[in-house]
Amino acid sequence: MVDVRRVKLPGVGVLHTFVTADGGKAGVITHRSGHSDLITFADEEDGSDANKVSLRLSEDEAHTLAELLGGTRITEGLDKLDQIPGLSIDWFTVDYDDHIAGQQLGNLASHGVVGLTVVAVVRGDSANPAPADDFKVFPGDTLVVAGSPEKVTKAFNFYRTGELSLGAKAPVDAPPGG
Repeated sequence: MVDVRRVKLPGVGVLHTFVTADGGKAGVITHRSGHSDLITFADEEDGSDANKVSLRLSEDEAHTLAELLGGTRITEGLDKLDQIPGLSIDWFTVDYDDHIAGQQLGNLASHGVVGLTVVAVVRGDSANPAPADDFKVFPGDTLVVAGSPEKVTKAFNFYRTGELSLGAKAPVDAPPGG
């Protein structure tokens, strides 16, 4: 299985890279705007520019390429915060058809998701740290959240669909049968 490295690029997005069997490198830069750059390059020691290629893909084109190529396993380069057991920090880019688009951020605890914090909402080049519940979210905004991996997943599902989990009607932290 291919080992994929993930590096956060502040203000840009995320870079995923891997080394091919013949020693080349391939990667994808996923921009906060939704665009992706597919890149290939040789080792720095090689010094050759002949094999360097960059291709800009729209979000739909990137999804299509991903489907054609199949899945991969990602090994993240962890920062100190990512190494805290039970804590996940991730971001959700709001799309036009997402449930949260055009809505107030709201209080997820009122929907049964306790123990998750919206750390910031990034809009364009500016961050809105610790947004209030009445902060209005628009397509293109990026929600930065912190919580357990399970709560982050449930929150992202809620932001996308308006439901806490597929087919679940009970609150996230409800006791069994309640």
